[in-house]
Amino acid sequence: MSDFKPGLEGVVAVETEIAEPDREGGALRYRGVDIEELVGKVPFEQVWGLLVDEAPEPGLPLSEPFKADGLTGDGPADLQTQTAWLAGHWRLQKLIDISDEQAKEDLRRVSATMISIAGRCIRSCERSGRFHSRSPSASP
Repeated sequence: MSDFKPGLEGVVAVETEIAEPDREGGALRYRGVDIEELVGKVPFEQVWGLLVDEAPEPGLPLSEPFKADGLTGDGPADLQTQTAWLAGHWRLQKLIDISDEQAKEDLRRVSATMISIAGRCIRSCERSGRFHSRSPSASP
């Protein structure tokens, strides 16, 4: 009989302490905290802190002052362009060349700034009429 298993059954791609599903697939925990305890109850900034810093406090810092020039309103393209610009402007280095602490600090700066840029992009789209938010009860 063959030991062949189709797909990736039993294959561990990476070990992590960040997210953990239960064996039955009915629950998900972030660093041991059930996601149901977080959704709608804990602000994004604190969930970010839990994922990155292993504790909800102090959480995601405020964005540094940053002028995002040339936003087009195309969120993915704008974020990609601004990320490349920031990498050069802030002289970010490759992860393999920096310490874990420097990587976390860079992640804090970039995450806060990207969220700020995404917000600016959405506001720009709303002003121009290219983006229409719908309430959850709105019909498609």
